[in-house]
Amino acid sequence: MMDQYALVTGAGKGIGRSMVILLAQKGYNLLLVSRSESDLIALSAQIKANFHVKTDYLAIDLSGAGVALRVFDWAKNLNVPVSVLINNAGHGAWGNFDELDLSAQTGMMHVNMNALTELSYHFIPLLKLQQRAFILNVSSTAAYQAVPTLAVYAATKAFVLSFSRALRYELKETPVSVSCLCPGPTDTGFAHSAGMDALAELAAKFNMTADEVAAIGIKGMFNKKAEIVPGFLNKLSAAAATCSPKSLIERVTAGLYKH
Repeated sequence: MMDQYALVTGAGKGIGRSMVILLAQKGYNLLLVSRSESDLIALSAQIKANFHVKTDYLAIDLSGAGVALRVFDWAKNLNVPVSVLINNAGHGAWGNFDELDLSAQTGMMHVNMNALTELSYHFIPLLKLQQRAFILNVSSTAAYQAVPTLAVYAATKAFVLSFSRALRYELKETPVSVSCLCPGPTDTGFAHSAGMDALAELAAKFNMTADEVAAIGIKGMFNKKAEIVPGFLNKLSAAAATCSPKSLIERVTAGLYKH
């Protein structure tokens, strides 16, 4: 892997950071993208101290228009062979749709959907040049049902899952394998950033660690799995959501995430 590169968005914290460490262990050179430059500096230093791989980073907010092209241009100008693209960046907002700030929600839509889609579009031609290449899009178990008080977030993650499956089919005759990771509650700080501190005690009962989710996600990606749902309870809830009446699932989720 000495000449292969992986680009990871949302690399500074949580699942993204854990994925970066795993890829470094496998010998991948790394292109790290995140909002926080301090997180990227610390992570780059850790990688350089512990692994014989190269790292470059770009501190950028993916919620802006045209940002995905700036990320692509940055990576292309480095003139390195990118064979893994992990679209991990994303965030949520908890509350009734009409009571949350609209600009915050449209910004979330841009990061969770638009940036992921645009990055995939720009990088696919480069990925096709490799003998084998991978795209891993990070969704959520929220993709499997509507979630009152997480209405926009769940809808964006449903988009990621649907888009990933369609893209996987379109690219099946190419060197590029597309997978979608759908984690459930994970101890990453997501709940705090989404304003869900009131549900912290409930979430703690079901949380997986970022390292656990990342390990399952990376393994599933390299095994070319279409959908990767970490954890037995998460698999069970995803299966239940797909075969139960939608109105029942919405009542259940509304009760769990009551604002």
